[in-house]
Amino acid sequence: MQQQEVSRAHSTRKGKEQIHSLRKLHPQYVSGFVDGEGSFWVCIAKDKRNNKIFPRAEFSIELRADDRDILERIKETVGCGKIYACEYKRYGWYPHVKYKVSRFNEIADILIPFFEKYPLQAKQAKRFVCFKKIIEIRKQNRHLTKQGIKEILSLQKAMRALGKKRRVETARVRENRSPSGVRQ
Repeated sequence: MQQQEVSRAHSTRKGKEQIHSLRKLHPQYVSGFVDGEGSFWVCIAKDKRNNKIFPRAEFSIELRADDRDILERIKETVGCGKIYACEYKRYGWYPHVKYKVSRFNEIADILIPFFEKYPLQAKQAKRFVCFKKIIEIRKQNRHLTKQGIKEILSLQKAMRALGKKRRVETARVRENRSPSGVRQ
């Protein structure tokens, strides 16, 4: 009998066999979730066999292991990717799970059309635009040219700048209290 990863919350028992079904999420919920927790990432890799440079892209969401069910449902809704268990014992962190889409065909043919149909609305929207342009460059094999690599590096730099947390200055609140803590 073949084993498959499924959400434990939605399985039913029928005789000796288990019938599993994952409830899909509303696609706009997934887009909102990705706006807050998702990550679009691109690095430049060099293929040593034929000395060619190419962009390696990845989309991921990483959560604590006790939130695995929501990642399973996101994976089912999007229609691609894999879920991995991540161990961070050396850092003293809780176990994590990571939903990851890194296969080029899945990114180009499933993930990008998903987010085009159900657009991101917040901070990840700008990063997605750069990510999508890099995938288009690779799809057109322009990554094999010097100009294409320049474009990718420029887009990669823009993605990094968008991902950096900026320090926001907040107004200082002055409380009208005496040193003893009683309001004046």
